[in-house]
Amino acid sequence: MKTYTKGLMACAFLFSFFLSTAQNENPSFILITNVQVWNGTSTSLINADVLIENNLIKEVGANLKRLNDATIIDGKGGVVMPGLIEGHGHLQMNGTSISDIENNRNWEELAVRSVVNAENALMSGFTSWRDAGGMGAGLKKTIDAGLLKGPRIYPSGGFIGPTGSHADFRNFNTPNESVDGVQSNGGRLGMTLTADGVDAIKAAARQNFMQGASQIKIMSSGGVVSQFDPWQLDAYSADEIRAAVEVANAYGSYVMSHAYSKKSIMRCLENGVRSIEHGFMFDGDVAALMEEKNAYMTTNMQAFSPALDQVSAITASAASTRKANSAQKAFKDYIENVKKYRPKLGFQGDCVGMPESCNKQNDHQIYLGAEFFGNHYYLMALTSVNGEILKLSGDVLDPYPEGKLGVIEPGAYADLLIVDGNPLKDITVIGGNEQWFDAPVREGIESMKVIMKDGVIYKNTLE
Repeated sequence: MKTYTKGLMACAFLFSFFLSTAQNENPSFILITNVQVWNGTSTSLINADVLIENNLIKEVGANLKRLNDATIIDGKGGVVMPGLIEGHGHLQMNGTSISDIENNRNWEELAVRSVVNAENALMSGFTSWRDAGGMGAGLKKTIDAGLLKGPRIYPSGGFIGPTGSHADFRNFNTPNESVDGVQSNGGRLGMTLTADGVDAIKAAARQNFMQGASQIKIMSSGGVVSQFDPWQLDAYSADEIRAAVEVANAYGSYVMSHAYSKKSIMRCLENGVRSIEHGFMFDGDVAALMEEKNAYMTTNMQAFSPALDQVSAITASAASTRKANSAQKAFKDYIENVKKYRPKLGFQGDCVGMPESCNKQNDHQIYLGAEFFGNHYYLMALTSVNGEILKLSGDVLDPYPEGKLGVIEPGAYADLLIVDGNPLKDITVIGGNEQWFDAPVREGIESMKVIMKDGVIYKNTLE
């Protein structure tokens, strides 16, 4: 019987081996023709075909050979460009506000709503997504298994911040978790981790990595719409920041940090943070240190919108309005400084909510970024620069290590769009919209004719 069992196991192994070998020997090909290509970095379009083998781009060039078994896509004169990349999003932060999440939403509702957000993100052209806190890897794993539609996700796990910080979701009367052992709803759901001091920060970071995070997010300064913290707050000391960086480095990954004030930004960069989130007090000193440390920054452009005073979270209380007014005065030089120093800037949506509101916000931010800095610079923020940021997670923790992201070149993932128009001249072809709150509700983007992720077509309206 043992010999018989061993024989069956050997046959099963050989069958699996030969099946795998046969699949590898018979790859699938897609050839995209009759298009121009924007590769994610160039300042102009080129006339070229794009050949895809399985889930990777194999070749980009003029008049590529038409393989007999290749599926041909006639691009009908459209532009092939990389899929968009969200550098700072919150798929599971889908209540109307932090207070709404804390008081009115349970895990089941937040999880189901995140599925809706993920599919909406993909159908808006976002083929990759760095989640900047508030979710673990469960949604990512389910998408990767082919059970749901959504972008590639690089999760950060729960926000890590000290008591009373931008990561503290408690109501005023909720006991302190670290003192009383009572968690906020966000804490119970793993969306946020209260960590005071070096040891607690290390434990929180390790917990996030254990749960499948590809990088760590800390809250090293205050915010505007959160309840307890002024935006000027320097929430974490140098030792505490180094603690998070030490753990991330041990995993071969990196730390991203919510940082508004110049003091907080500089402290983060000096102590090993690789990605500054928001960075509203960016200036020449920050630019020099970013270059020295090979660091990146992502910024939510709606902070500079003329319609900012319509944001309900800001107008909800006199305290929030006062904080917002103070912040706007302090951040007034951001746009001119970015124009002058041209840092490695990634796109940040930072929307809390559901598709109707997030589409309006992100479309408006795409418009603003292009208006402030030019289409080319901001298109790179939406593609190749954010692709570089995602890859900071390192060889071990990068969940998608086979190819590059955010570019159209051999060896990159076949994550791409075909759009009707030239995005270098017209940002509306990828959804950019001058309107924000008064923009019409949309489903998808009409000028986005093809959406492909990992070599799979999720939308094709070329026919």
